[in-house]
Amino acid sequence: MIEMKRAEAAADNFQEAWNGHDMTALGALFHEDATFVNRFGHRVRGVDEIIALHAPIHNTVYSDSTLENEVIDVISISDGAAVVHFWSRLTVGAAHPAGSHSVDTLIQAVLTRHEGSWLIKAFENVTLTNPRTGEPVLRK
Repeated sequence: MIEMKRAEAAADNFQEAWNGHDMTALGALFHEDATFVNRFGHRVRGVDEIIALHAPIHNTVYSDSTLENEVIDVISISDGAAVVHFWSRLTVGAAHPAGSHSVDTLIQAVLTRHEGSWLIKAFENVTLTNPRTGEPVLRK
């Protein structure tokens, strides 16, 4: 299990779980009742739903995908709560119906400390490129 000792580790740990296509590791980054909003605006609550949202796409259209994350900032709310913003570039390959392309998003993650480790309480992913073609929409 991935254990986050710093809130900003969420970006690297999410990337590691994604690139390993390990949805159990991905789920371990979240509080049991966390919310997740994907880049299409689909909102789910709870680790089981977060895993269920991601597992099918990692077995199909994202099976050959990789993710690169870059922390923008960490905003401390209190000793045990923080907001982390990071850029995320998803690169998909031949498994995607549109073929190889990249999709840029901006992620906001709200984390709280739980038993000495940081866990994601809320996660939102905002698309900066057309998710079907990779064409830049908001950020070039």
